[in-house]
Amino acid sequence: MAKNVSQSNQKIVPLQSVEQRIFLIRGHKVMLSTHLAGLYGVKPKTLIQAVKRNMDRFPEDLMFQLTREEFENLKSQFVTSSWGGLRRATRYAFTEQGVAMLSSVLRSKQAVQDLEPVIFNLQPVT
Repeated sequence: MAKNVSQSNQKIVPLQSVEQRIFLIRGHKVMLSTHLAGLYGVKPKTLIQAVKRNMDRFPEDLMFQLTREEFENLKSQFVTSSWGGLRRATRYAFTEQGVAMLSSVLRSKQAVQDLEPVIFNLQPVT
């Protein structure tokens, strides 16, 4: 028997918390790999490893790596340091379709459950 949406056991992700993690970069609404890892309940390293094992599924229109300049520009816009300190590797940005593909390669229950609010907020820029 299918569950009614109101009876679901899904984790509630506040819409505002998702919206605050959407950035406009290179003309695309994207979410960063570290933020997606947090939403999906996996470590950032695990997320990136899953992506690297499936690079053929992530063409540049689904995911791209931020340049050092793009990353520094984003980081400078925030007063608090919620960026995890300095990192050697730059972060990845995922478009709406990239988030959907990421959900399928992560194979975690939470990734599948949390996909809908992320996709809803990453609608194309008009």
